[in-house]
Amino acid sequence: MNDAGKSARGFGGARRRMDRAGIWLSGLCAVHCVASIVIVSALGLGGQFLFAPWIHRFGLAVALIIAAVAIGWGALRHRRAAPFVTAMTGLSFMGGALAVPHGVEEAVLTIIGVVLVSLGHILNLRAAH
Repeated sequence: MNDAGKSARGFGGARRRMDRAGIWLSGLCAVHCVASIVIVSALGLGGQFLFAPWIHRFGLAVALIIAAVAIGWGALRHRRAAPFVTAMTGLSFMGGALAVPHGVEEAVLTIIGVVLVSLGHILNLRAAH
Protein backbone atom coordinates (compact mmCIF):
# COMPACT_ATOMS: atom_id res chain seq x y z
CA MET A 1 0.00 0.00 0.00
CA ASN A 2 1.35 3.45 -0.86
CA ASP A 3 1.78 6.27 1.67
CA ALA A 4 -1.46 7.98 0.58
CA GLY A 5 -3.45 4.79 1.25
CA LYS A 6 -1.88 4.36 4.68
CA SER A 7 -2.57 7.99 5.50
CA ALA A 8 -6.23 7.75 4.45
CA ARG A 9 -6.67 4.60 6.54
CA GLY A 10 -5.12 6.34 9.57
CA PHE A 11 -7.47 9.29 9.21
CA GLY A 12 -10.43 6.91 8.97
CA GLY A 13 -9.42 5.30 12.26
CA ALA A 14 -9.24 8.70 13.95
CA ARG A 15 -12.65 9.66 12.56
CA ARG A 16 -14.15 6.37 13.80
CA ARG A 17 -12.71 7.01 17.26
CA MET A 18 -14.22 10.50 17.24
CA ASP A 19 -17.62 9.10 16.19
CA ARG A 20 -17.44 6.59 19.03
CA ALA A 21 -16.44 9.35 21.46
CA GLY A 22 -19.42 11.38 20.24
CA ILE A 23 -21.76 8.46 20.91
CA TRP A 24 -20.36 7.96 24.43
CA LEU A 25 -20.49 11.66 25.24
CA SER A 26 -24.09 11.82 24.02
CA GLY A 27 -24.95 8.97 26.37
CA LEU A 28 -23.20 10.68 29.28
CA CYS A 29 -25.09 13.88 28.54
CA ALA A 30 -28.42 12.03 28.63
CA VAL A 31 -27.47 10.39 31.93
CA HIS A 32 -26.47 13.81 33.33
CA CYS A 33 -29.86 15.27 32.35
CA VAL A 34 -31.92 12.49 33.90
CA ALA A 35 -29.72 12.11 36.99
CA SER A 36 -29.73 15.87 37.60
CA ILE A 37 -33.51 16.03 37.64
CA VAL A 38 -33.83 12.94 39.85
CA ILE A 39 -31.13 13.98 42.34
CA VAL A 40 -32.26 17.59 42.63
CA SER A 41 -35.97 16.67 42.79
CA ALA A 42 -35.63 13.75 45.19
CA LEU A 43 -32.84 14.97 47.41
CA GLY A 44 -32.70 18.70 46.82
CA LEU A 45 -28.93 18.45 46.40
CA GLY A 46 -26.50 19.76 43.82
CA GLY A 47 -28.84 22.03 41.90
CA GLN A 48 -26.34 24.87 41.68
CA PHE A 49 -23.68 22.58 40.22
CA LEU A 50 -25.75 20.11 38.17
CA PHE A 51 -27.83 22.87 36.57
CA ALA A 52 -24.94 25.32 36.12
CA PRO A 53 -25.24 27.01 32.69
CA TRP A 54 -21.52 26.65 31.98
CA ILE A 55 -21.80 22.83 32.09
CA HIS A 56 -24.43 22.89 29.36
CA ARG A 57 -22.57 25.43 27.24
CA PHE A 58 -19.35 23.45 27.58
CA GLY A 59 -21.12 20.21 26.64
CA LEU A 60 -22.65 21.80 23.57
CA ALA A 61 -19.26 23.22 22.53
CA VAL A 62 -17.61 19.79 22.85
CA ALA A 63 -20.48 18.15 20.92
CA LEU A 64 -20.18 20.78 18.18
CA ILE A 65 -16.43 20.25 17.81
CA ILE A 66 -16.59 16.46 17.78
CA ALA A 67 -19.54 16.40 15.37
CA ALA A 68 -17.98 18.99 13.07
CA VAL A 69 -14.75 17.05 12.79
CA ALA A 70 -16.03 13.46 12.74
CA ILE A 71 -19.24 13.93 10.78
CA GLY A 72 -17.87 16.67 8.54
CA TRP A 73 -14.86 14.50 7.76
CA GLY A 74 -17.09 11.52 7.09
CA ALA A 75 -19.39 13.56 4.82
CA LEU A 76 -16.43 14.58 2.72
CA ARG A 77 -15.46 10.94 2.31
CA HIS A 78 -18.80 9.16 1.83
CA ARG A 79 -20.90 12.07 0.45
CA ARG A 80 -24.05 11.07 2.37
CA ALA A 81 -26.19 13.80 3.86
CA ALA A 82 -28.12 11.77 6.45
CA PRO A 83 -25.41 11.68 9.16
CA PHE A 84 -24.76 15.41 8.82
CA VAL A 85 -28.43 16.44 8.75
CA THR A 86 -29.32 14.16 11.67
CA ALA A 87 -26.45 15.39 13.86
CA MET A 88 -27.04 19.06 13.03
CA THR A 89 -30.73 18.68 13.91
CA GLY A 90 -29.68 17.17 17.23
CA LEU A 91 -27.22 19.99 17.89
CA SER A 92 -30.05 22.45 17.18
CA PHE A 93 -32.21 20.77 19.83
CA MET A 94 -29.30 20.91 22.27
CA GLY A 95 -28.82 24.60 21.52
CA GLY A 96 -32.54 25.19 21.96
CA ALA A 97 -32.35 23.57 25.38
CA LEU A 98 -30.08 26.41 26.49
CA ALA A 99 -32.89 28.87 25.81
CA VAL A 100 -35.47 27.31 28.15
CA PRO A 101 -35.50 27.24 31.96
CA HIS A 102 -33.87 24.31 33.73
CA GLY A 103 -36.16 21.40 34.29
CA VAL A 104 -38.12 18.87 32.34
CA GLU A 105 -38.40 20.97 29.15
CA GLU A 106 -34.64 21.47 29.03
CA ALA A 107 -33.99 17.79 29.69
CA VAL A 108 -36.43 16.67 26.97
CA LEU A 109 -34.88 18.99 24.37
CA THR A 110 -31.38 17.93 25.38
CA ILE A 111 -32.17 14.22 25.32
CA ILE A 112 -33.81 14.51 21.89
CA GLY A 113 -30.71 16.38 20.78
CA VAL A 114 -28.17 13.90 22.11
CA VAL A 115 -30.10 10.96 20.68
CA LEU A 116 -30.05 12.60 17.25
CA VAL A 117 -26.37 13.52 17.52
CA SER A 118 -25.56 9.96 18.56
CA LEU A 119 -27.63 8.62 15.67
CA GLY A 120 -25.72 10.95 13.32
CA HIS A 121 -22.45 9.44 14.55
CA ILE A 122 -23.83 5.90 14.11
CA LEU A 123 -24.98 6.71 10.57
CA ASN A 124 -21.56 8.22 9.88
CA LEU A 125 -19.84 5.02 11.05
CA ARG A 126 -22.11 2.87 8.89
CA ALA A 127 -21.72 5.10 5.83
CA ALA A 128 -17.96 4.77 6.03
CA HIS A 129 -18.16 0.98 5.62
